[in-house]
Amino acid sequence: MTEPLRVLQVSAEIFPLLKTGGLADIAGALPAALATAGCDTRVLLPGFPAIRAGLANGETVGQFTLPWGEPVQVLCGELPAVPGKDAAPVRAYVLDAPGLFDRPGNPYEDSARRPYGDNHRRFAALGWGAMHLARDLDPHWAPQLVHGHDWHAGLVPACLKLTAGKPVPCVFTVHNLAYQGIFSADVFGELGLPPSAFQMDGLEFHGQISFMKAGLFYADKITTVSPTYSQDIQTPEQGFGLDGLLRTRRNDLSGILNAVDSAVWNPASDLHIPHHYSADRLAGKAKCKAALQAEAALEVRKDAPLFSVVSRLTEQKGLNLVLAGIDAIVQGDGQLLVLGSGDHELETAFRHAAQLHPRQVALRIGYDEAYAHRIFAGSDITLVPSRFEPCGLTQMYGLLYGSLPLVRAVGGLADTVVDADLATLDDGTATGIVFASFSEADYRHAVRRALALYRQPRAWSRVRQTGMHQDFSWTQAARQYRAVYQAALPNFSRALP
Repeated sequence: MTEPLRVLQVSAEIFPLLKTGGLADIAGALPAALATAGCDTRVLLPGFPAIRAGLANGETVGQFTLPWGEPVQVLCGELPAVPGKDAAPVRAYVLDAPGLFDRPGNPYEDSARRPYGDNHRRFAALGWGAMHLARDLDPHWAPQLVHGHDWHAGLVPACLKLTAGKPVPCVFTVHNLAYQGIFSADVFGELGLPPSAFQMDGLEFHGQISFMKAGLFYADKITTVSPTYSQDIQTPEQGFGLDGLLRTRRNDLSGILNAVDSAVWNPASDLHIPHHYSADRLAGKAKCKAALQAEAALEVRKDAPLFSVVSRLTEQKGLNLVLAGIDAIVQGDGQLLVLGSGDHELETAFRHAAQLHPRQVALRIGYDEAYAHRIFAGSDITLVPSRFEPCGLTQMYGLLYGSLPLVRAVGGLADTVVDADLATLDDGTATGIVFASFSEADYRHAVRRALALYRQPRAWSRVRQTGMHQDFSWTQAARQYRAVYQAALPNFSRALP
């Protein structure tokens, strides 16, 4: 019997213990998914309070000192809330460094929403922790491959490649290239890397340091979270200054579509929604809608199409288009429910719209996981009109819960939603509404198309049912990750690009 491949996954957050975005969902689901593909996966996490609280049976397996002299204890235990192989709790390594991680609230920002001034140290610690674990810090388990997620783990490949010891390959996944972990060149000396790393062929990025660039440059293989996004980021429009590097690494770059954990996101069994339903038994969907309208203080009307937004309130997500199109929804006798937080100006504008249309527009600032589930279950249309979108999970949740996605044809949105036009309505492949140009005119036209489709109950029902039958399970994604791992294994001694 073939021994499982030992993989160390490195990320800053993990669902359900700590979540600020889709990264946590993927980090939480991937260990169990990879188990089905023959991988023994453990996770390395920073010792944020929520993660420490979720660690059971934690014991110190080793310790090391960070380049600036700060000691770190490495705890190993189980995360009962996160499933691993055969549904047993995933095994986790947690960096116990209270001076770096023991802070309340947001893991990345202070109460004034300013990034912590020592974030370069806090996430460099992940890189050095991964290096020490790869070099046998735990005498009972060592990874054959390390898989880092997003800029927080960007120094993982650098620490592995630029230090002496047994070679261990690294795969690096870009979840969102817009967030790059950029810091002043003044802090380079604290990172513990050789001076040669601070150059164009390394971490240097326009005179500063980019953790994201470190991951892209030093990793053996790179993945992104959808096939289309892997192409998008090689263009100047969506490459954020790294498109040239990505084009040089294109033979090592692949896109693997994110998947959805059916144990968490399933309207037939979801514990967060008031009534269960499925694609073939939809009575509970209408009941969820009425309950949601009442909870949000919207007019309880079965015939009013209910549009929803569950998102960070940022310009990237196309929320300025949503604001510009509120009148089209209101005049079309529809409703809009928004859940999210972020840009102060966007929050204020949505708050004003809710005050202006109190029975047709509702807003909740913040994030509430259970409420998000109820929104997908009760709404008719999920709005994701993003300027760019690496993958997007929101539109997948909408599809599975019968809330038709209205999306822009970009990134993972283009990979997952089939536009309802005459041809796709005729052949039964339509699953939502897709528009092309990031413009108010195209978005407003898409809203009108959604309203028109809603007024055709038979066509609407057919599109909704097709969407709910989509398969976004982890089986295929896990196989693709395993294939990338296998491709990386012979390459761990390759020369740097």
